[in-house]
Amino acid sequence: MWIYGRNPVLEALKEGRARRVLVARGVEGWLLRELTRLGAEYTLVPRIELDALLKTTRHQGLAAEVEEVRPASLEEAFRLAEARKEMPLLVFLDGITDPRNYGAMIRSALALGAHGVVAEERRSAPLSPLALKASAGAALKLPLVRVKNLSRALGEVKGRGLWVYGLDPLGEKTPGELDFRRPLALVVGSEGEGMRRLVREACDERFRIPIRPEAESLNASVALGIALYAARLGRGVG
Repeated sequence: MWIYGRNPVLEALKEGRARRVLVARGVEGWLLRELTRLGAEYTLVPRIELDALLKTTRHQGLAAEVEEVRPASLEEAFRLAEARKEMPLLVFLDGITDPRNYGAMIRSALALGAHGVVAEERRSAPLSPLALKASAGAALKLPLVRVKNLSRALGEVKGRGLWVYGLDPLGEKTPGELDFRRPLALVVGSEGEGMRRLVREACDERFRIPIRPEAESLNASVALGIALYAARLGRGVG
């Protein structure tokens, strides 16, 4: 699989995942120096060649061939929490099909201390080059779990002691009324339909983010970022 964009490619190099690296002629000198520092062997090609290979002009002059991102298991997410000596904090995505949103959510999850992102195999954006670019390399650093049935997976993590909090515009509570000092799974539904019924019923608490009425709604990735930051503050992490 080809990935593109400076942050994803540089992260792939740091993780030892990049096989081939292509660089558009004329990129800034600092980027070539950084590639050399990372020990990358790269080939200079005309920019139009990258355009044709990647079917986009938004590659920032850099692409790398990598192995497909391997879906993780729930167990890997729990092991990451254990390794950090932290209470588990998992993100469940219900019906997030836009790869840019998916990538942005992965990036927020990594930045704000989650231990894994869980999505269904069928009702989710794929781990595509576009999602990887939107994640700015975060997809290479965090367990990305794929499950056959999201509500069943929620039942599994509840059986392991996690509380399930769902973001819902009609939720009874706000973040300030929730106890985040628990092992948690945060659930975000699609912007159009929200959480499906069985997923909603699996939630122990449903909460909303108060916004001004004229705004109507928040982008799903923005809402997740706010919820994760509230969880971070609720756990006493500044």
